[in-house]
Amino acid sequence: MAGLLKNAYPWIKLPLIVSAPMLNAATPALAASVSQAGGIGFLAGGTKPAELDDLLARTTALFDSASPLRRGPNDTLPFGVGFQNWGCKLDAMIPMFRKHRVAAIWLFAPKHLSDFASWAREIRAVSDGCTQVWIQVGTVTEALEVMRLARPDVLVVQGTDAGGHGLRQSASIISLLPETKDALEANGFHNVPVLAAGGIVEARGVAAALSLGADGVVMGTRFLAAEEAGIAKGWQNEIIRIGDGGATTKRSTLCDRLKETVGWPEHYDGRAVTNKGHLDEEAGLSDAENVRMYKEELKQGDEAWGDHGRMVTYAGTGVGLIKQRRPAADIVEETSTGALNILQRYARMANSKL
Repeated sequence: MAGLLKNAYPWIKLPLIVSAPMLNAATPALAASVSQAGGIGFLAGGTKPAELDDLLARTTALFDSASPLRRGPNDTLPFGVGFQNWGCKLDAMIPMFRKHRVAAIWLFAPKHLSDFASWAREIRAVSDGCTQVWIQVGTVTEALEVMRLARPDVLVVQGTDAGGHGLRQSASIISLLPETKDALEANGFHNVPVLAAGGIVEARGVAAALSLGADGVVMGTRFLAAEEAGIAKGWQNEIIRIGDGGATTKRSTLCDRLKETVGWPEHYDGRAVTNKGHLDEEAGLSDAENVRMYKEELKQGDEAWGDHGRMVTYAGTGVGLIKQRRPAADIVEETSTGALNILQRYARMANSKL
């Protein structure tokens, strides 16, 4: 699969590191820095074409005209855009797909899985087949159905350790990834690269995912602590402060209710750092009062974050391994090269015993 990825994205270095299309956090500077470092950076498409047009134009401008990264194969831009499909209107986005021919478009969370088929068909049509279609899944069954419906060019398999939104019912990539790979092979889907997502924040996690059969990895939470991330300083400080992510984060729908976000399909929830809002909900506080108190604390800005606060802090279970802010390019280099060194070290150990 490495050959397929290199042919489609010739600027990448292996093992492949991808920055997730996190809404607001995935700035033009973050996406560009990741791609320029040998990964693939993604923007979040949002729901407003005019805003996306501006994001795409600003990201494109960050690539030096003298750089080989200015364009990829077939004149595609060397970064991608991701969409939460339940909230997007395909017809509104088609002009953006035509105007800005990005290397990849990432699809996630449709109202119905069959929606992926129409999105994939239109993306390929308006880009003359040059823009690749990535689809995120969270179960083996979903992976097989998506392959039958839309034949994505890349499949992103997200485990339940991931921060932010994902399926309520899923598994860790420790079991999900190899079972998905086996199922794809058994059902004749032999030539689709599979990327692992969920709980991976450093080189050891990347090496583990590759050992499980991944062709690359996606990281979201780790890039929240990138210097280029477009999040509040309070949120970023929390990402660095929090430890023991399996105990200090939880999956629920509270964050969407606090933000008064309506429309997520009912089989999705989100993982975030447990805060005062979660604890008060468990103690019986009403949604209305919780929302009121959340809005009041928003006025405090960065000071509203912390173990005393109610701010929404999306993060995966690997958050405790993040110790400092880093430039995105350094994160790509450290995780990719570090994983390769780990795997090479074990290969040498094995060979020395032969």
